[in-house]
Amino acid sequence: MNKLELQGIQHTFAGKKQRVTVLSDISLHVKEGEFVTIIGPSGSGKSTLFHIIGGLVTPTAGDVWLDGAKVTGIKGLISYMPQQPALFPWRTIEANVALAQEVAGVPRQDAVAKAREWLPKVGLAGYEQELPHVLSGGMQQRVSFLRALLSPQEVMCLDEPFGSLDALTRQDMQAWLLNIWEKNRRSILFVTHSIEEALFLSDRIYVISNKPAEILEELVVPFARPRQEEVNLEPAFHKLRKHIQSLLRQEVQS
Repeated sequence: MNKLELQGIQHTFAGKKQRVTVLSDISLHVKEGEFVTIIGPSGSGKSTLFHIIGGLVTPTAGDVWLDGAKVTGIKGLISYMPQQPALFPWRTIEANVALAQEVAGVPRQDAVAKAREWLPKVGLAGYEQELPHVLSGGMQQRVSFLRALLSPQEVMCLDEPFGSLDALTRQDMQAWLLNIWEKNRRSILFVTHSIEEALFLSDRIYVISNKPAEILEELVVPFARPRQEEVNLEPAFHKLRKHIQSLLRQEVQS
């Protein structure tokens, strides 16, 4: 059974002069323990799609299903990691990590204990009582991911979480995320603009068009797990990269 499924999602915003259709007909799914990525041009409605999945926006048409139940418009059922870390500057690192659990009703003492247990596992031992401003961008993203990972919701939606990082830090974070995910196997729906990132991380990739967005192609990533960084040297990696690049280039030029 699919963990998450979108069926015929369409969405139109009412503009000042006209109605703008952002999502045309989006149907996709994420299986239990699967890492699925959406890649498409800027402004193609990927973030809107995440808002619909999270219940913040009700689609004009179509439905969201979670564990076989229709959950369209219902909030609080997924774990979400935004493009920026979105840490509270007045809360300590452990308190930021514990926040999602607290919101879900976990007693604060238990949530903080869980955060303290996990922070060393993600390379942040000794930072429990620090405030976010002392951390680098990559370290802040680790805190943000850990907060999402420890929330009770099984499905994680990651909205281009490494887009603001420099190239080297981004590569390190990709390898780190993959290592953590392969040990826990949460169901992930990931958004990125990077073809290489999508191929390195994913089990499947949905390539979407310019708005009004529709799915151009669904690709199965053939590389074995646990995945090694050297996978980007394989001929199949370059072939898939060129294919996705061709799809996206056609959209940009259209």
